[in-house]
Amino acid sequence: MKFEDNLKRLETIAARMESGELSLDEMIASFEEGRKLADECRKDLESIRLRIEKVTANGELAEMKDV
Repeated sequence: MKFEDNLKRLETIAARMESGELSLDEMIASFEEGRKLADECRKDLESIRLRIEKVTANGELAEMKDV
């Protein structure tokens, strides 16, 4: 899945969990899926950050500072 798809699915899961309408089993399954998606998003963002660090206006390597 793409980052945007994972993020949208994660937002949907969070909204369902916050609604209070899920059973305990559904909550646990949703939490597990959400955790996996969050890990994937984190990995994708790290990969993107590394790619951006390599690209600057003049083509030289530049470090990005953490925000």
